[in-house]
Amino acid sequence: MKAIVSIHDVTPTTLHKVERILTWLEQRDVPPVTLLVVPGQPWEAKQIERVRALAAAGHELAAHGWAHKTRPSRAYHRLHAALISRNVAEHLALPSAAILGLMQRSSDWFGQNGLPLPAIYVPPAWALGPITRADLAQVPYRLIEITGGLLIDQTARAGSAPTENTHGENHRRFTFRRLPLTGYEADNIAREYFLRGWNRWQARVARQKNLPLRISIHPDDPELRVADQMARQIESARAFENYLDACLKA
Repeated sequence: MKAIVSIHDVTPTTLHKVERILTWLEQRDVPPVTLLVVPGQPWEAKQIERVRALAAAGHELAAHGWAHKTRPSRAYHRLHAALISRNVAEHLALPSAAILGLMQRSSDWFGQNGLPLPAIYVPPAWALGPITRADLAQVPYRLIEITGGLLIDQTARAGSAPTENTHGENHRRFTFRRLPLTGYEADNIAREYFLRGWNRWQARVARQKNLPLRISIHPDDPELRVADQMARQIESARAFENYLDACLKA
């Protein structure tokens, strides 16, 4: 089985846990992974330098929302928070233009702090929210990860920049590649029961369809209820890809 490994929620308060997970992955011969950085946190210069060192070591940086927290108000958002995301799916509280603004601000933070500009964006809880196609065409990313798979800018496959017509309209077009996904944030028995079944199913899909399994790790996962399953799925991977590999194979 092939795998794409990412670590979510890289913040000033989780950085030490992220670094421990990276050591654990290295001990299992996992190559550099994708780190999902939350920009809108109280980052200090020394912490940003640690992220810069991780990027220099080969880990790809992805933008992961802005604040990574929200207050659900709409009925769908409240239901999503209760069942899946709790209070982190900040896109679901915003209209399209505000989502675009958040995604742009998230990208800008990397450049302002001397970090590589991210080509990948992962909305918190993989919930992209009600962004329109026109606004999506303006985001500063080549790949967006959502629950079902990857939204891939077709210009990314050719390695070229987005094009505009004579009226300044953006011709970028995102296509969708479905890929299986696992998660391990089981902090109660109900989530444990659900995630064990979900993760087994997603790994089976990956093997049967010869697709890379997206293994998503959160900072507290090694101490939570399905850490054993996470370790088994990491150790069952025979090859590792990154998001660019998946993009080019779409």
